[in-house]
Amino acid sequence: MNYFKTKIACSFIGMAGFLYWQNNGLMLTPKTLCKNVPQGFDGYKILQVSDLQNKAFGKNQEKLLRKITNATPDIIVITGDLIDRNRTNLNLAMDFVDNAVHIAPVYYVSGNHEHQSGYFDELIERLTNAGVTVLENGKSIIERNGDAIELIGLADKRVNPYYEQVLSTLLKGCHEGRFQILLCHRPELFQTYVKKGLNLVFTGHAHGGQIRLPWIGGIFAPNQGFFPTYTSGIYEKGRTTMMVSRGLGNSTFPFRIFNRPELVQVTLVKENKVSKNI
Repeated sequence: MNYFKTKIACSFIGMAGFLYWQNNGLMLTPKTLCKNVPQGFDGYKILQVSDLQNKAFGKNQEKLLRKITNATPDIIVITGDLIDRNRTNLNLAMDFVDNAVHIAPVYYVSGNHEHQSGYFDELIERLTNAGVTVLENGKSIIERNGDAIELIGLADKRVNPYYEQVLSTLLKGCHEGRFQILLCHRPELFQTYVKKGLNLVFTGHAHGGQIRLPWIGGIFAPNQGFFPTYTSGIYEKGRTTMMVSRGLGNSTFPFRIFNRPELVQVTLVKENKVSKNI
């Protein structure tokens, strides 16, 4: 009898340890993009933070910040759901942001949770005061070594019902032929991004499908339902490459399974320096 009790106790301890690791074992996923990269941006590193949702990685987010610092990014992009509508904590979100701006320039677009929280305006004010470039239906030009890229940001579709039209308007003022990067929250709108001919798109929202199964992938994602198409990694069509981050935190469902929290870093590489695209 004691043997079976010990075995059951060990099983529970093992399961608890596994779930803790799946929710807290922060990882950095490196990717390389070489398609149409301007010469001046060869080696340029873009680190993506998505769906933090008030998750804490150590005191004052020290584990998260250390991982980003060690990656030495040129810019940091936040693609929504920095806070969670169910347990909103602006101070916890700003613990990360106030330190991240000293690592590299930070650019932000909203997700659905910011708008559902009731604290959106206060969050935007605090982000702006911290030195973050807020790209809510806006754009920014980044120059390097004689070349320039256009960084475009779309507010979340929840408050942006004319999403495609807004994107079209933003693109009208863009320099023809210039490399364009879109920051947004929704991967399920991939065909819209392809239609507009964007070079690189950073998205989140899917949480990697929350539970991932070998050879199958994610089980469920918001706005995609069961067995979603866009949950993690690279998706390509035409001239467009979309990067979907699995994100960092959780919301309604409290566990990640085979789906550790993820930072993504994309390094731009001039095409003639590599033999194979991502």
